[in-house]
Amino acid sequence: MTLTIDAVTGALLASEEKTKTHGTFEDLKGELDKQKNLREQLFVQESQAQKDRSRILEEKFQEAKKRAEGDIGKPFKNPLDLD
Repeated sequence: MTLTIDAVTGALLASEEKTKTHGTFEDLKGELDKQKNLREQLFVQESQAQKDRSRILEEKFQEAKKRAEGDIGKPFKNPLDLD
């Protein structure tokens, strides 16, 4: 958008919208294909991250479970009561 403003009064004298140039259908189709490929790549990347995340959470859970089994018989000490 191009604006023409009066320097003295600051009033808007004129405005022009830039015209969008439309490509051919093949150009538009190619752009859509690029966007589709990008979406598919992002989906695969996120699904791999979720699989890895679930594995890491399972390992953390198993480690915490082992520590909890080792503490059987000990009374629970609330960290807030250690004043």
